[in-house]
Amino acid sequence: MKLHLYFARRFLLSFGAVFMIFVGILVLFDLIEQIRRFPEVSFLGKLGLTLLHIPDSLYTILPLIVILATLALFLSLARTSELVVTRAAGRSALRSLMSPVIVALLIGVLAVTAFNPIVAATQKQYEIVSERLQSGGASVLSISREGLWLRQGDADGQTVIRAARANLDGTELYDVSFLGFAPEGGPSFRIEAGAARLEAGAWQLRDVKRWELDSDNPEREATEQDTMTLPSNLTRSQILESFGTPSAIPIWELPRFIAQLEQAGFSARQHRVWLHMELAQPLLLAAMVLVGAGFTMRHTRFGRTGLMVLLALVMGFSLYFVRSLAQILGETGQIPILLAAWGPPIAAMLLPLGLLLHWEDG
Repeated sequence: MKLHLYFARRFLLSFGAVFMIFVGILVLFDLIEQIRRFPEVSFLGKLGLTLLHIPDSLYTILPLIVILATLALFLSLARTSELVVTRAAGRSALRSLMSPVIVALLIGVLAVTAFNPIVAATQKQYEIVSERLQSGGASVLSISREGLWLRQGDADGQTVIRAARANLDGTELYDVSFLGFAPEGGPSFRIEAGAARLEAGAWQLRDVKRWELDSDNPEREATEQDTMTLPSNLTRSQILESFGTPSAIPIWELPRFIAQLEQAGFSARQHRVWLHMELAQPLLLAAMVLVGAGFTMRHTRFGRTGLMVLLALVMGFSLYFVRSLAQILGETGQIPILLAAWGPPIAAMLLPLGLLLHWEDG
């Protein structure tokens, strides 16, 4: 038990050291990037943007941090012959790996349950602040229990759009309401339509009823039409981009957001893939420990240490590439969601285990 705790403590110290090194590197490079993007912002403002942005970068490279921490740990143990002593005492390589793997799993669970919401909040705030600094704009779409909400506007005023549901890309709305506001800020008209289709520069409405809210009796003067054209500056790409990335949604809120998205008529496959990939994150980190140990859990007198480290890094980056490829295939429907999310980490755990068993038993 003491040996397990010793290896666990050594792995935690190695992970903490590598993590802090990457924090320093990312702060430096990101601060330079913020200075380049926002030269008119004060230094404290740039530093604030940097601190909002680096949690997302750290979360993205967490598997890389884990594999580097694993390499540092086992190279240190091999250099001091502690692994040789451990094996001479009758402790197999797989038993020695238990504590680092368990620690990696716990780090993954902590990252998903606690660090993920922090990353989502900081990323969302960073996007809001940077977008405001660049263009003064805001998201044109919001999903709620009442349906979906859109906003469009120009020099003639703003229009708020609410629809009960929509097609997959938000260009076809059903049971839709348009509430127009004059440039001065007061409501000017209201339109109820059975359906609305977004075309180039305008909404094409069907089964329309319009009220002029600045008249004495809006209901008496209301008009009904089979079709109507309402000018719009929205585009399909603007609507789709307004969903943001799934990573900007805390994992605790993601299931509810997926349900609201599907209820509004949009496809939530991308968000489902992201949810399962986040749940599989602890397995991925454990796989990175096994990959790093599979190539470096050997005595330095065997030589070729540099080659083994290089092979471990290549395999780790290959795993990360395969996982990203599987995510894309899952989002496009080429492979099932569960296979896209859980397949790469499980396969990555089995491959180094086979290598370790081969070296352990010959």
